[in-house]
Amino acid sequence: MSRADAATECRAAAQLDFWTMRAWDDGVQVDQLRAMDRLQIRTRNSIYHIIIGDSGDVLVKGGRFFPEYTRAVLLGSSLGGAFLKLGGIYRGFSMEIMFDGTRIVTSTVEAVLSGPPDPATVH
Repeated sequence: MSRADAATECRAAAQLDFWTMRAWDDGVQVDQLRAMDRLQIRTRNSIYHIIIGDSGDVLVKGGRFFPEYTRAVLLGSSLGGAFLKLGGIYRGFSMEIMFDGTRIVTSTVEAVLSGPPDPATVH
């Protein structure tokens, strides 16, 4: 990203009109999903698997902070500025996840997909 692109992105992140006029049709609001729904999120640097919980939490696996499924809270999406799209995961934005009192900010989301089912378990 060039310095000019970074400046444009920062200005957009700080503009309320950028947020209110946006269609928000390239992602998902977690609170509109059902418990146990699964998502696969591809960011610039990682792939995250998310299982929706039933009390506002999620199980997340992926990236360097979540090598195994870990209970966390998906705060939302941001551009690193002053605004946060609460509970949302959207292309072009970073996910913000709260775990153990620490806010984790991912690299930019490139794709939001319905997650694949877990492989069948042989009993």
